[in-house]
Amino acid sequence: MATILDNIQHVRRRIAEACAAAQRPADSVELVCVGKTRSADEIRAAFDAGERLFGENYVQEGLDKIAALADLRSRIVWHLIGPLQSNKTRAVAAAFDWVDSVDRLKIAERLNEHRPPDLPPLQICLQVNISGEASKSGLPPAEVAAVAAAVAAMPRLELRGLMAIPAPAVGLEAQREPHRRLRELMNTLTGAGHRLGHRFDTLSIGMSDDLDAAILEGATMVRIGTAIFGARPPA
Repeated sequence: MATILDNIQHVRRRIAEACAAAQRPADSVELVCVGKTRSADEIRAAFDAGERLFGENYVQEGLDKIAALADLRSRIVWHLIGPLQSNKTRAVAAAFDWVDSVDRLKIAERLNEHRPPDLPPLQICLQVNISGEASKSGLPPAEVAAVAAAVAAMPRLELRGLMAIPAPAVGLEAQREPHRRLRELMNTLTGAGHRLGHRFDTLSIGMSDDLDAAILEGATMVRIGTAIFGARPPA
């Protein structure tokens, strides 16, 4: 049976091969290990295998793991990658390093208000509903520029880029299409007339099934869970 270390090495090879196909350096893509429903011990195993970026979908589950792995806190970068409700922004602003799933201005405003002044600015990505799915969170593409400008002006936040979870698609070309649209949107935002900060540099797209397509379309960060930790146990 493959270990977490074996799986990470396999994922790293996939990333390197996709980067080579895109004529990009392998270190141009960061790997966020997604620990949804996984134990703190499994996260520790991935840390021991060399990983440092970890993503959590559920606020309370993430907070529990951050506490359980407090001895690693200074060496782990914690990303919240799932939906965030207004009543949980205070806890998230104090505990996480990144919130990749900001899908409305109100959430950003509350994170900015609650980020402790003794911590560095909270790193933020705007989640875009790039496939226009009614069941998905995320800003409509037409609203992203205005929200980005507002977030970029918030002193306790640092706007880093865009995140999306495209609708599932079969085949490399079909998978590339929504990723391409998100990249084009980001290129528009980094064009003349937009002042979003010099570190507006993150395109967070690509998961276990479509990381190759995402990297071909410019992903700088991929979020991988199943390919590292295995299939999730039944609910």
